[in-house]
Order: sequence, then structure tokens, then C-alpha cells
Amino acid sequence: MDTKLRLAGVIKESIVDGPGWRFVVFAQGCPHRCKGCQNPQTHDFEGGYETTVGNLIAEIKKNPLLKGVTFSGGEPFCQAKAFTQLAKKAHEMGLDVITYTGYTFEELTEQASDENGYIDLLKETDILVDGRFILEQRTLSLKFRGSTNQRVIDPKASLEQGKVVERDF
Repeated sequence: MDTKLRLAGVIKESIVDGPGWRFVVFAQGCPHRCKGCQNPQTHDFEGGYETTVGNLIAEIKKNPLLKGVTFSGGEPFCQAKAFTQLAKKAHEMGLDVITYTGYTFEELTEQASDENGYIDLLKETDILVDGRFILEQRTLSLKFRGSTNQRVIDPKASLEQGKVVERDF
């Protein structure tokens, strides 16, 4: 069975959601509802539309120039198992995966369970940008981040070392 996702939309070619040409998948539904969010239309869990991992992979395969896939939102971790499947397929195609989340790495690991699949998505993520957008800490000076509290993390190294390992893009 092809795994379903609820999305707000996709951008087939982006250079503002991570390094290189990226296919961006916007999850529908977000519990954070950050003040000043650039994607408030993604907050409603009933909004957007349903698609499948297979449909997304078919679209991604159409562009041989892509460097990677970016998961944004909404909140991808609210659909962690489906996004994990998409990330695995992207990796099989030689693409990297960036995941944006309003949760902190610590929140994700503390709340992780077999049911929610948080750890699996972290393991399939090459770069994690964590933390809620904080309007009062908004900046245009940081690459691919909206506020100064957000961190760029190597999730695999962080899981291995049991502490946050920050990195650069």
C-alpha cells in the first residue's frame, strides 16, 4: 500500500529551502502556530490535500538537477512515519533530506515512541533545522532559518552522541 500524506503543497524547484535545487514538501497541520509564521495556511490539520509517497517520488524523479528534498510545514513530525518513507525513497535516489521542525531536537527525542516514528525520521534526515519561529528573534542574516533560536543540527551524529551536534549548511 502506498503511504498517504496530508500536504499544504509542494514547490518543485526551490533555492531558498536549503542548499542546491530542492523539491520542497509542505506538511499540512501544525500544533505550534508560531506568531508571524510564513505558512499560517498549513496550521489546520483538516486543510490541504492528500497524496501518496509514490506520487511525490514520481514528481521528484522528473528533475535530474535536484540536490535534495526539504520537508517543511506545517509540522512534518506530525506525520513522521509517512515522511520517513518519503525520505528513504529520496535517499535511494541519491538525494539529501532536510527537515524543518518547530520542535527542538530534545523534545523530539524525549517524546519519541514506536507509535510516532520520530526517531526513524531523525535517522532519515541529513540536516535538521529545529525550534519554533520566534517573531521577536526574526533575522534575515542566517542561512535558511527565520529566527536566531533555530539550530542547524546533524541528527544522526546527535543520536549517536546523545547530545545535539550542530553543523552548518
